[in-house]
Amino acid sequence: MGRGKVAVAAAAALLVGVSGCELKDDGDNLVAGKQAFVAKCGSCHTLKRAGTTGVTGPNLDEAFQRARGEGFGQSTFAGVVYRQILQPARTAQTDPSTGKDLAPMPAKLYTGEDAQDVAAYVASAVSKPGEDKGPLAAVGVKRSDEVAKAAGGKVEIPADPSGALAYAFGAAEAAAGSLEIDSPNKSSVDHNIAIEGNGVSEAGPVVKNGAVSKVTADLKPGDYVFFCSVPGHRQGGMEGKLTVK
Repeated sequence: MGRGKVAVAAAAALLVGVSGCELKDDGDNLVAGKQAFVAKCGSCHTLKRAGTTGVTGPNLDEAFQRARGEGFGQSTFAGVVYRQILQPARTAQTDPSTGKDLAPMPAKLYTGEDAQDVAAYVASAVSKPGEDKGPLAAVGVKRSDEVAKAAGGKVEIPADPSGALAYAFGAAEAAAGSLEIDSPNKSSVDHNIAIEGNGVSEAGPVVKNGAVSKVTADLKPGDYVFFCSVPGHRQGGMEGKLTVK
């Protein structure tokens, strides 16, 4: 059985609710594919089942919705995605909902089995309602509603280590005065921390691979927004509320 057929069989098993089993490594590994997709693809693409909300590349659920409705199979989707990973379209693309030009996709973000795993996962999930089940449910972007508390004039708001458009905290609280916001980014995707509100507009450096983006501002009581200023990231949901008392 070819890798495309193995991918379809594995996806079907998961999506009908089989749980408690381990995915084998002798075929397309959908868990690895989902992890890889979130790490390097989700910052540009929206895929509901993966929890990704990127806006600088095509919305994958919308892109495949018609084909899914017309009965095209997952092996077809996997082939399309695999080819796009290795050789993205070089012609300019436009977001039909906004009319804005989409960022070009770098070639060969993944190769070999990694690329096939990503293609298999996307094919299993794209344009499908509901949520991933079984082992896949533990992988993906989890939006946090936790609040980061400042202490000693500092607060740490890490970027999601998966590379997704999210921070580890959905909100933060601090006392009025000088505040340093540190945002470690363990992922390989560019992120930073910026803040605006009440006449304040500051942005830290864009970092990745374990570096820390820092921004310092003198804040009066009130509400502010912290966000990633990398193009498309704030629009994709990478922001939160900072309350200063």
